Amino acid sequence: MSGREYVNKVISEVEKRNLGEKEFLDAVTEVLNSLVPVFDKHPEYIKEGILERLVEPERQIFFRVPWIDDKGNVQVNRGFRVQFNSAIGPYKGGLRLHPSVNQSIIKFLGFEQTFKNSLTGLPIGGGKGGSDFDPKGKSDREVMRFCQSFMSELYKHIGLDTDVPAGDIGVGAREIGYLYGYYKKIKNANDQGVLTGKGLTYGGSLGRTEATGYGLVYFTEEMLNDNNTSFEDKKVVISGSGNVAIYACKKATELGAKVVALSDSNGYIYDENGINLDVVKEIKEVRRGRIKEYLDKVPTAKYVEGCRKIWEIKCDIALPCATQGELDIESAKILIKNGVKVVSEGANMPTTLDAIEELQKSGVMFGPAKAANAGGVACSALEMSQNSMRLSWTFEEVDEKLKEIMVNIYKNSKNAAEEYGNPGNILMGANISGFVKVAEAMMAQGIV
Repeated sequence: MSGREYVNKVISEVEKRNLGEKEFLDAVTEVLNSLVPVFDKHPEYIKEGILERLVEPERQIFFRVPWIDDKGNVQVNRGFRVQFNSAIGPYKGGLRLHPSVNQSIIKFLGFEQTFKNSLTGLPIGGGKGGSDFDPKGKSDREVMRFCQSFMSELYKHIGLDTDVPAGDIGVGAREIGYLYGYYKKIKNANDQGVLTGKGLTYGGSLGRTEATGYGLVYFTEEMLNDNNTSFEDKKVVISGSGNVAIYACKKATELGAKVVALSDSNGYIYDENGINLDVVKEIKEVRRGRIKEYLDKVPTAKYVEGCRKIWEIKCDIALPCATQGELDIESAKILIKNGVKVVSEGANMPTTLDAIEELQKSGVMFGPAKAANAGGVACSALEMSQNSMRLSWTFEEVDEKLKEIMVNIYKNSKNAAEEYGNPGNILMGANISGFVKVAEAMMAQGIV
């Protein structure tokens, strides 16, 4: 059986067994299609059924999350944890709190996380979790009651050497604090390394807040340098205005770029003089406000309703950092027409499959999420290491390790693309580089 025949067979089986799970099916299709030359070169992977095992999560946990709102009413949400693959280490992946969360999204994120974590070179497997609970508009007490109810079930399935969750959309320092506090109470154990993204006063790591945004820029910088250019004097558009977008903006600006736009779910701001990040951080990190409030402090800026319209802005570098599927083929065509040179993903799978194809066909440098935004989970693993050793590294030490990891991810992805006959295709190279390590570990451990 050829590599193409094998991949097509597995994709067909996944489609039959996961009806209606578009996000998961898209993720599987994108990854598997890029692995065809691997199976032509390594038929032993076909014989051992590596793909059949890899596309099926090792464990899926779904549960009810009842909690009481401030009016005394009982509310009920759904909780999810998908433990996808533990071949190279304990499951590692964030918890997402957002109304869009469902089985398909959590499975897609866990599948992607498996390869992303492999790319870091650190011993962590892939997992993901969350709930359709929406923290927006909730009081701190409501968020706390939800988190405690959520952890009352989740604690049974996680552990230092089993599964280590972290933050994601809707889960920041506040939520991690509530989750860890309740875990510690019901387990009667100070297992600090069981959750990452913690506050600095109880086992968190310096540099973790900045890690995904900084890592995205470090990866993109390496890609630019490899093509004899840099961030210097480049015009940059970044979607989103959360943690990833804010710190990608900060680091890109430090490297000489001008970031002119940020967005949230309602619309985007455009500031031709360059985004004033202090204003954005005050709105988003202090007051949890909306991005349009930027105009209250910077009246010369513009606000446009409709977040997807942000891709109509002419730029050299586009960094989608909001959510999955936000950059579609129409947006990609506009970016290409306006002369974009680089698209590098800060969110998880924000670019649709047809948009990726269009960008690559047009010669745009493309940094795939599983490689470009791996800085967050890499720093989470560094937090786990510090917790295990009962010590804390300085910000500079963490940042240096982060940059080294991101540079190596780019180099390994580039080398894999060249080895398998597609030089310059960093998406394909990242998929192959991440996959081969997991496949070799699975082969060594037998049929489990």
